Amino acid sequence: MKKTTHGNTTNLARRRFIVGSAAAAGGGLALGFHLPFGMAAAEAREATAGAGAEINTWVVVKPDDTCVIRIARSEMGQGTRTGLAQLVAEELECDWNKVATDSITPGQNLARKRAWGEMGTGGSRGIRTSQDYVRRGGAAARMMLMQAAADQWKVPVDELAVANGVITHTASKRTTTYGKVAAAAAALTPPDPKSITLKDPKGWKIAGKPMKRLDTADKLDGTKIYAIDVKLPGMLCAAIKASPVFGGTLASYDETKIAGRPGVRRAVKVNERTVAVVADTWWHAKTALETMPIIWNEGEGAAQSSATIAERLEEGLTAEGNNGSRQNGDALKAISGAAKKVEAVYRTPFLAHATMEPMNCTARIAADKAETWVATQNSEAALAALSEASGLPLDKCEVYRHDLGGGFGRRGGAQDYVHQAVAIAKEFPGVPVKLIWSREEDMAHDFYRPISQCRLVAGLDEGGALVGLHVRVSGQSINAFSNPGAIVDGKDMRQLQGYYAEPGDAQLGYTVPNLLIEYAMRNSHVPVGPWRGVNTNQNGVYMECFIDEAARAAGKDPLEFRRALMSNHPKHLAVLNAAAEKAGWGTPLPTGVHRGIAQFMGYGSYSAAVAEVSVNGEGKVKVHRMVLALNCGHAVNPDQIAAQVEGSVAYGLTATFYGECSVEKGRMKELNFDTYPILRLAEMPKVETVIVPSYDFWGGVGEPTICVVAPSVVNAIHAATGKPVRSLPLRNVKLA
Repeated sequence: MKKTTHGNTTNLARRRFIVGSAAAAGGGLALGFHLPFGMAAAEAREATAGAGAEINTWVVVKPDDTCVIRIARSEMGQGTRTGLAQLVAEELECDWNKVATDSITPGQNLARKRAWGEMGTGGSRGIRTSQDYVRRGGAAARMMLMQAAADQWKVPVDELAVANGVITHTASKRTTTYGKVAAAAAALTPPDPKSITLKDPKGWKIAGKPMKRLDTADKLDGTKIYAIDVKLPGMLCAAIKASPVFGGTLASYDETKIAGRPGVRRAVKVNERTVAVVADTWWHAKTALETMPIIWNEGEGAAQSSATIAERLEEGLTAEGNNGSRQNGDALKAISGAAKKVEAVYRTPFLAHATMEPMNCTARIAADKAETWVATQNSEAALAALSEASGLPLDKCEVYRHDLGGGFGRRGGAQDYVHQAVAIAKEFPGVPVKLIWSREEDMAHDFYRPISQCRLVAGLDEGGALVGLHVRVSGQSINAFSNPGAIVDGKDMRQLQGYYAEPGDAQLGYTVPNLLIEYAMRNSHVPVGPWRGVNTNQNGVYMECFIDEAARAAGKDPLEFRRALMSNHPKHLAVLNAAAEKAGWGTPLPTGVHRGIAQFMGYGSYSAAVAEVSVNGEGKVKVHRMVLALNCGHAVNPDQIAAQVEGSVAYGLTATFYGECSVEKGRMKELNFDTYPILRLAEMPKVETVIVPSYDFWGGVGEPTICVVAPSVVNAIHAATGKPVRSLPLRNVKLA
């Protein structure tokens, strides 16, 4: 009876962990936890060794004064590791030149009752949702180190000062260093984190400054080991292929056709829709898989195409009923009685994440231990996937997280590649198996940015003022695919991201006297998921391009037209003005160059952009310059923020000019970079970043500015050609 109860408890705990981790990855769950900043004295003393003394969960100090700061979030090029280290070091008052970092595994976190909190890195939350408790961790460690020095000198702690890891007794001028008192500090009882007063960010010395990143050197000299580079003794490699049609299944495969091929061990049926080949090298596995005859049951999805999906979306623009709305006043009545009516329909396609490092995972499954080496945005979700797929309890599992060769949302909640790697490795007990997706497989089986269309109608009075606005989005729901519980009463407000009335995350920056915003859920067989910036990207295009069209119809300057709608939105207005001022809005430009402007909000931050664009006689577009303004509240590292803004321009322009995943016979057509091009270096414009910190909130950085890239460029094209662009990507649009 006890054994049965224990088994049920283990399974229930795993299920709860899986649900919680997945929800956190999608931004749908705010986790509350008690964070023990210190350890019991005996446990701390055990941790004191040549590797250093653990002062608390966040800080380990070595005898040579090196301060090792533990990081629970994933690093994927966005700079979260450096930013979090800066926040801890700021409160710790250590020497930044002696800072190192260490990544926490989800197994360690679980064993310590999730002392490091939630480990997901998505939704531009890596810093903003953990900044408070990591800063308190740094401050607590500082207080313990200073108390240890005070105890050693037998003086009151308030007679001490500290800077750069050197503690000074002001009266006697005696000094000591963190490394010398670390062992004693580790034995102290930590202070109550709630009692700690954190520094005013306006007085920061390490945080808030453009410190050099901590994850650059090994990237430059080639010594960094990404998950795709992992090599373990006796390791085998696997290549995989799933049904090319979404929803299709595996009918049969003929393994005899690859028998005797160099290095091939065997084929493995991974699940009902997927087969893999395992060999001594990945190339042997891949070439054997390409040779092996496979028959698929393609299912009903094979009848779907871009055309059939577009028809369903178009139907949603005018159908009765909606799955989410925002309403004030009577927009329909105001528009019908307006002096002038403006109407437009916009379209954006499916997009792939196209990470530089394709999906991969190395797994080793033994009778009493399951391990994976993987790039993941949510190592707790990866741990949950490992436990579920292996059948072993969470405490018998461990995930070794590597820095990501790109994430953009793809490596968040799904963890499908972890499930696959574990299923394959179970067929080779105790042997590590590295699964690598080919680029074609990566493009064919993404969780794509949702496709959508939007119909907007505006009413203008005789003076050109906007008196009514009706917005209706028709598109796929991410929550319907991955988190149905987030859909309440058939309404999925996530798809209206950027149109919210409430301040905080993604508020619409305009006040319209009569406003109606609706969402018609029209799902297809294509799987969708978060894509860097998620729904603010599409919704930003729809709103900001239409606002420009309304301004032109009213005979007004696009900047002034926006300003008239933003008196109740001072933070939106501030970034708009900052971008316009830096770009010199209204000043002369070279012949043939035109400006476009846009502003939007997402992930708790306010963004605006001005693009300078030319269109030649053949319709070729060149983006010469982009100025972007961002208010993320507190700016932890200005250089990293600028780098993220520049990256968002590259990512956003790729989507604007080229990005499209089209469907034919139920499957994706674009399977590599020959048909899914990425912006070339020569196409990259000059990018200028204006940071407008207001020091009163914590916003995101990695995703917010993408949503203003496309509309500012499209609005500049409208200014250049006199014709609006209402469908992306631009490579499908004739501009001459």
